Amino acid sequence: MEIRQLNSFVKIVEMQSFSKAAEALGYTQAAVTIQIRQLEQEFNTKFFDRVGRHVVLTPPGREFLQYANEILRRVDDVHTALGNPQMQEHKLRIGSLESLLTYKIPNVVKYFYDNHPEITLEIKTGSPKELIDMLEHNLIDMVYFLDRRVYDSNWIKILEEPEPIIFVASPDLEIPGEEHKTGHVHMSELIKLPFFLTEQNSNYRYALEQDLAADRMQIRPFFETGNTEVLIRLVKENRGVTFLPAFSVQESIKNKELREVKPVDFELTMYRQIFYHKDKWVTDEMKELEKLVKKGLL
Repeated sequence: MEIRQLNSFVKIVEMQSFSKAAEALGYTQAAVTIQIRQLEQEFNTKFFDRVGRHVVLTPPGREFLQYANEILRRVDDVHTALGNPQMQEHKLRIGSLESLLTYKIPNVVKYFYDNHPEITLEIKTGSPKELIDMLEHNLIDMVYFLDRRVYDSNWIKILEEPEPIIFVASPDLEIPGEEHKTGHVHMSELIKLPFFLTEQNSNYRYALEQDLAADRMQIRPFFETGNTEVLIRLVKENRGVTFLPAFSVQESIKNKELREVKPVDFELTMYRQIFYHKDKWVTDEMKELEKLVKKGLL
């Protein structure tokens, strides 16, 4: 077993492709294929299966990935101990949602820029399902997303904080049936207004629609986009109602550019959550992110 074979193995897992891994490492595809075949012969097992255009780990492959990551991490430690830290790659790969990328991830960037400029940050976005798939394939080190509480025996969770999802509108918007002193209104009245919403695959949009469907109600949005800032700007211009995480609109509410609309018969809380795979070797970079969690900055 050689270090270059382990590097190739881990890169194939990340890229889900022999050809892409070979290109990234500067090898021919044939060379990478031979390296993996030699590993499989040495351990008398098969590490990869082909599914469509992608390769996926077999159960022995998933187990071997844990050891491969640990061995490569130890090799990095040796380079550092022998005075060659430049040989060590300092990178933290985080998977997140667009809304968290806009309003929470800048805290991460600022912290690492100020305290650890030697660390490279790589942020990938996607739906919760896409992010979990990236985590399972070792394409990212940690997941940071907003959803209902999620659990899995394969995950180590380091953050679970409640986050209300709220309706907001321009202070000038007239809402039929609204109590002006409290801002309270019934959902049956609120859904008659034009709605500006995130796309249908957004988790809190989906939760809203499911809860309304249970009460035989439905929202037909006038406008949909995955860009939270566009939604906020449109609603500030007195163009209907939107439904967003409280952290994304709290500054606008404080500045009285928006106001919260409070249905008396609806409430939704989700959770900001950060976790990593239990088989993942916990790097120093990941430990630094945990420090931010403990400081309450995420």
